[in-house]
Amino acid sequence: MPRFPVLLLALLLPLTARALPPAQETFWAELRALCGQAFAGKIAESTSATDAAFAGQRLVLHVRACGENEIKIPFHVGDNRSRTWVITRTATGLRLKHDHRHADGTADKVTQYGGDTATAGTARQQDFPADPFTAELIPAAKTNVWSFLFSTEKTLSYRLVRESEGRRFRVEFDLTKPVPAPPAPWGHP
Repeated sequence: MPRFPVLLLALLLPLTARALPPAQETFWAELRALCGQAFAGKIAESTSATDAAFAGQRLVLHVRACGENEIKIPFHVGDNRSRTWVITRTATGLRLKHDHRHADGTADKVTQYGGDTATAGTARQQDFPADPFTAELIPAAKTNVWSFLFSTEKTLSYRLVRESEGRRFRVEFDLTKPVPAPPAPWGHP
C-alpha cells in the first residue's frame, strides 16, 4: 500500500472519531448555543435528605466554556462554587464528569465521577450511566444515571436517578431568563 493513503487515513481518523450520532449532534449544538449565558434554577424533584443543602439556596448554571470537544458548565449553589459539569465528545458519544474543587482550587477527593452515554439518546435528552471509575470511587453511585434534558417549555434540567435507592434529584433551569454570570468556579481561571 502506498504511504500517502496510510498517512492520510492516520490524519483523518482523529477528525472522524469525534463524529456523533445525529441526536447527539443536535443536543451538543443546543448546549453550545447557550455558551456564555447563566440561568437560575429550582429544585423540581428531590427524594433524599442528602439534597437538603440545596434547599433555599440560589442555584445557577453557567455555560461558561465551550470548546469544539468540551463544554464546562459550573453549577453554583449559593456561594459554593465547587461544582463544574464537564461534557466531552468522545469517539463513542458524550461523557459527563463532575469536577469538584475546594475554595483554594484543589481537587476534592470525590471528583471526576460520571459516565459515558450508552445510547445515542435524543436531541432533547442525554443519559450518562455511572462508569467503573465512579462505582469504585462512590460505591453507592454505581447505579447512578445522570441526565441533561431540554424541554419544550424552554428549560434545561440536570437529573440524577439512583435506582438502587429510589433516589431522584432534578434541578430545572429557566432558559428564557438569563441572569448575570456568576464568578468563576473554584479552581478554574
